[in-house]
Amino acid sequence: MKEILTFDFCDMTIYDNYLVVVVKEGIHIVPEHNNVLIEITNTYFSNKPFVYITHRLNSYSVDPKIYYETAKIENLKGFGVVSDNYKAKVNAKVEQMFFNKPFEIFDNLEDAIKWAKITIEFTK
Repeated sequence: MKEILTFDFCDMTIYDNYLVVVVKEGIHIVPEHNNVLIEITNTYFSNKPFVYITHRLNSYSVDPKIYYETAKIENLKGFGVVSDNYKAKVNAKVEQMFFNKPFEIFDNLEDAIKWAKITIEFTK
């Protein structure tokens, strides 16, 4: 399965056990954006484990409080950040402290997808 969804703040590509999100330039991600993620979770990953991958191609900010709510999604098994930008990686390290599930940072999307598949395998 592969489906592409477009929202005012991001584009999401849905796969069988993970999704890849590209947030649009200049957006500030806040806890209210979780409502969209919860909707997607309920629609595409109902009772099925999945991994969230954010591909940080654009510059945007994240309110770290969002991770407290995101971590409450029971079937979310991991969170991956993909970026080749040093500042984005440093920011992700800070964000990592607010998330109590597996959270990894990658240089490329391929490595993040491999990790997502392995993470899902371990949850079965």
